[in-house]
Amino acid sequence: MQHARRFLYQSGGVRLAPQTRSERHLSGSEREEISRGLAAGESARQLAKRLGRSPSTVSREIARNGGRDRYRAASADAAAYERGRRPKQAKLAQRPALRALVEAKLALCWSPEQIAGWLRRQFPGDASMQISHEAIYLSLYDPRRRQAIDHSFTQKLRSSRLMRRPKIARRPTGRGIIRGMVSITDRPTEVEDRRVPATGRATS
Repeated sequence: MQHARRFLYQSGGVRLAPQTRSERHLSGSEREEISRGLAAGESARQLAKRLGRSPSTVSREIARNGGRDRYRAASADAAAYERGRRPKQAKLAQRPALRALVEAKLALCWSPEQIAGWLRRQFPGDASMQISHEAIYLSLYDPRRRQAIDHSFTQKLRSSRLMRRPKIARRPTGRGIIRGMVSITDRPTEVEDRRVPATGRATS
């Protein structure tokens, strides 16, 4: 039980995806190229052209990591990794008006799917007042988002479960599945020639 409580505290019942680096971000080898290029006196524009990156990306990378004279690839890569690990503030924490609406609907036992759909209809074209149902679930279950919403609202959900896995990650249990089922479009052609027996006739 102690291990289960520790797991719930650490993960909040949310299966956390492993951290990966987006291709849009500079890699360690690209930072090595920048470091060597700066030592050789290359400009940010020359480095950007060689790396296939925009000049502004390379310029920001150099500026945020000490400038031309102090840029080091290893420390720049480590700093970028730490920035990526830092939890981002949830949308509900950023927008009190949106949070109030979501909490009001949760108090009425609305599901996150219903709330997300209702917000899209109420605020068409206003992305600041819309949120996906998965973001609501994360705000409820993920311990890194404690300031986003009152976590006692999990008791208002229909399942009232302490843990949650997104539908895409759930494996089918086999219930409600007809094994070996053949589609009606795949039935043999001779079925079309079968006569339907007459009903309601008197038998002698």
